Amino acid sequence: MKEYQLAIIGGGAAAFAAATKANDLNQKAIIINAGLPIGGTCVNVGCVPSKVLLEIGAQLYYPQNRRFASLKNSAQYKNSPPDITKIIAEKDEIVESLRQSNYRDVISALKNVEFVEGTGRFISPNAVEVTGNRSRTIEAEKFIVATGSRAKIPPIKGIEKVKYLTNIEALSLKRVPEHFVVLGGGPLGLEFAQMYRHFGSEVLVIEMEKRVLPLEESEVSREIQRALEDEGIQFMTSSKLMELSNNGTLKHAKIDYNGDVVEIDFDEILIATGVQPNTARLNLESAGVKINQRGFVETDEHLRTSNPNIYAAGDCVGKMALETVAAKEGAVAAENALTGSEKTINYEQIPHAVFTTPQVASVGITEAEIMKRIKVCACRTVPISSVPKGRALKEKYGIVKLVINPHTAEIVGAGIVSPVAAEMIHEAALAIRNKMTIYDLIDTVHIFPAFSEGLKIAAQAFTRDISTMSCCIG
Repeated sequence: MKEYQLAIIGGGAAAFAAATKANDLNQKAIIINAGLPIGGTCVNVGCVPSKVLLEIGAQLYYPQNRRFASLKNSAQYKNSPPDITKIIAEKDEIVESLRQSNYRDVISALKNVEFVEGTGRFISPNAVEVTGNRSRTIEAEKFIVATGSRAKIPPIKGIEKVKYLTNIEALSLKRVPEHFVVLGGGPLGLEFAQMYRHFGSEVLVIEMEKRVLPLEESEVSREIQRALEDEGIQFMTSSKLMELSNNGTLKHAKIDYNGDVVEIDFDEILIATGVQPNTARLNLESAGVKINQRGFVETDEHLRTSNPNIYAAGDCVGKMALETVAAKEGAVAAENALTGSEKTINYEQIPHAVFTTPQVASVGITEAEIMKRIKVCACRTVPISSVPKGRALKEKYGIVKLVINPHTAEIVGAGIVSPVAAEMIHEAALAIRNKMTIYDLIDTVHIFPAFSEGLKIAAQAFTRDISTMSCCIG
């Protein structure tokens, strides 16, 4: 019998969820971590530090840009640049605290789990060589590959000569750039764009697709772009960054903007064009594990690879690059590997969010997707001004969109732009998971006034004219 029932390569959310499941099943496991510190992307260079900086930026920016007329002439914060070094230091303190409480302390509590720092690579289908402070070979009954991902750098002419930023460097700048360019209008790009706009940068977002957040509903994309433009962020959509170069102390870019060549100078550029998996150094071929053309590990619906004793979870699988998804995949992969169960994950029931202000959140499938599947759909989109809480707080931007199957009235998708979209979306996620209809939402008594009423109002929009509806109607 081998020393470990489960060996996990990687130290992030997927790895820790897998280790916790192994511990719960009283199976001996080992985590082999290299690269980022314990905790992986989310706590170190992803969800946690970016949300800290977004909140600091929001608390700096919004008191100076009040929406209520009665406050326009009240005392404003001094119009001086923030001390970015103090902001970054506070972010680092919070990250270290969570790294300790959510990862180091957790490992100490998992009696059946060992943690080692070192680089793991397969040397056979059932053995991993670990190099580090103490090199060793580890054999296990089952393995989970959970090595995460890193920023994908596109092949742009001259990029190798220009010092660019990824999310890692952008979280630790020593000064606020005067002109900040973001390449990519996805979730990460928009969050960093607003973050640095709030810190005082002039920000330009370059997106190759026709709209930002191209995987979201078109109404959602338009609404969040309008909100960010209102704060002074500029956008170039349907654009391609052709060339980068240095221009003295500044950087220079040539951009194909809808067929016209535009040239700009700027201080910093963030590359936010997606991720690539950390699989190249794992020697997966020696273990009989297949990867696709982009380097992501190929798995079946049970997260099992082409080697039946090796599973994979998290960003290296390439499904949804979210901490919550990585954790779910890690737990499912571990249970399937150790017990022989064949659990699966329905990714269409998983909500996701963009933590701009206002926030963006969605779950399920889009109008375009249901049209592909059944050639018919029904949708309603209501503005935040139709929600009494939104009107009372003078919220300028926001929408709630519901997508249903018109044959059954079952809710199949939702997209929200609102100050608390990341909180509101869970009601829609539960509705989709439990195959609920718009009538279930209508019949549910909601708190008044609350932004969550927006989902009920969107459901009511399928059955009545909401423009002439009292806020007290049941």
